[in-house]
Amino acid sequence: MKKKILLFFIIVTSVQGFAQIYIGANTPVYVKNQVLYVTQNMNLATNSNLYLRNNSQLVQGTTGTTNNTGTGIVSVYQEGTSDNFDYNYWCSPVGNPIISAGNTNFGISLLNRPTSSTAVIPATALPLSNYDGTANPLAIASYWIYKLTNANNYSQWVQVGNATTIAPGEGFTMKGTSGSDTTDPEGTGIVNNPGTGKQRYDFRGKPNDGNITVNVGANNATLTGNPYPSALHLNAFLLDPTNTAATGIAYFWQQDKTVNSHYLSAYRGGYAAYSPISLGSTGIYTAATFKSYNSDGTVNGNPPTGTSPVVARKYLPIGQGFLISGASNGTVTFRNSHRIFYKEDNSLSQFEKPAKNLSAKTNGTLNNQDYPPPPPPLVPFFKLNVIINNEFTRQLALAFVSEATDGVDRGIDAKNMDGNLPSDISFWIENGNYVIQGVNFDLSKKIPLAVNATANTTFKFFIPEIVDFDDSQPIYIYDALDMSYHDIKNGTYEVSVTPGTFTERFKISFTSQTLGIKEENKTNFLISQDNKNQVLTASNPNNEIIKSFVLYDILGRTILSKNNLGTDQNFTFSTSGLSSGVYIATFLTSDNEKVVQKVIISNSGK
Repeated sequence: MKKKILLFFIIVTSVQGFAQIYIGANTPVYVKNQVLYVTQNMNLATNSNLYLRNNSQLVQGTTGTTNNTGTGIVSVYQEGTSDNFDYNYWCSPVGNPIISAGNTNFGISLLNRPTSSTAVIPATALPLSNYDGTANPLAIASYWIYKLTNANNYSQWVQVGNATTIAPGEGFTMKGTSGSDTTDPEGTGIVNNPGTGKQRYDFRGKPNDGNITVNVGANNATLTGNPYPSALHLNAFLLDPTNTAATGIAYFWQQDKTVNSHYLSAYRGGYAAYSPISLGSTGIYTAATFKSYNSDGTVNGNPPTGTSPVVARKYLPIGQGFLISGASNGTVTFRNSHRIFYKEDNSLSQFEKPAKNLSAKTNGTLNNQDYPPPPPPLVPFFKLNVIINNEFTRQLALAFVSEATDGVDRGIDAKNMDGNLPSDISFWIENGNYVIQGVNFDLSKKIPLAVNATANTTFKFFIPEIVDFDDSQPIYIYDALDMSYHDIKNGTYEVSVTPGTFTERFKISFTSQTLGIKEENKTNFLISQDNKNQVLTASNPNNEIIKSFVLYDILGRTILSKNNLGTDQNFTFSTSGLSSGVYIATFLTSDNEKVVQKVIISNSGK
């Protein structure tokens, strides 16, 4: 292709595609309601301005490292919450405009209040002693600007304040504003801040482009987000085969907007989970469980009622931040191949705020042209709501995916990020707690649920939503305590649970056959209890790899456990300290097949 170097002085009013762009000094370029596609790099000369307006986006096709240069700026709008008590998670689409090539750091000094379609007043960064931002004049409470990178506890949030130290691809927290701003910069009837719902910000700086790498660590959390001045195909990023250092799940902070307090003890919020399942899927989303906190960041014992609303996530809008969890120590990379032109429309793309409907006609040739209704999900699923002590609701989602295993599957199974609730329920996969699970449907399967109760607790099970799953298929909760089945598709099941952790008591079942415990014994793997010598033994003559062993009591409580047993031909576990009774021995093989058997332990004097 012949290289194109363009000196811009025109208004772009239709979809444009160029090999390269050079915008001359003191030159404005105005793109309205369109996508501007640049195959390679941009050179923004001194005082040049590229204005992306009326939902316009900039997409670039660079592979590898960006070569964007110049001190000119791209200007793009995004709207967050207008409540100065509420957080949004952000990720900037721009960085500090410097002449050399490459992406640069961001700080809130690059945020502005629009006064016309091209003019702005820079936002004021309030001192750390001031906790409340305002809409007009636009003042941002820098106290609440934090980032989180490769962290495993609450104390590792890093306060950024008004410093320009947020790297490309790093997410950050920012609270909204109070008051209102009735300025309508674009003449569309949409003001900067109507007083409720939203606050408009003008991001101005060098546009992020090319490969953007973020560090992750095994079982650690990192706040990141969409780093580009265009929408991000979230499924493409999460499922990218080069990004296996992360679990392939995105988590979104959602907060109860009726609580007006800066005190941590008053917060009500939690993490919603998004599982992409596959590239073409609309994904599966479980609402956050609103919980409240103590001043040290731990969860208090009286979480409030409710869950967050469901938000469209497949195509992330400009500026949206989210958490990822590391599967191993390493990095993940955002690439231009993950970018897409898709406007916010509340069906597949929505920023976390009370959003208006942004649907509008366009003559574009790329995606989201006429805002058709979203296609049906490609994955059948149902959601399971569990009301805990009539105080709050935990939402789980069970998806039916033909390629899913009974173990943990990247991009399908989503960890429970709220593991410190005083009482909670999750899917139980490979000795871990999950809020989304994918399985290959089998009528005979029972899906284990892990219940944790720190005191006597009531759990009420019901199904609020079923999508593309057989309407005639019954769904039950199986309770191993009395081997009973309870129809939760057409009713509810409420049960009181004593303190403890139960991983074998409650299961989702698709049949109501009272067959007791299903014993899945391999012919050559034998489990037996030697009561004379007070040991449980297992014979493994084929030297299969055994991932874990768990011994449960009849209530589903874990009594003994051990991981990474290896390939020994014989395993022995002492039962000398256990009370006499019926127990369930479970071995998990490397191919995620369970070997389960009831054993009767009889210890004299116990």
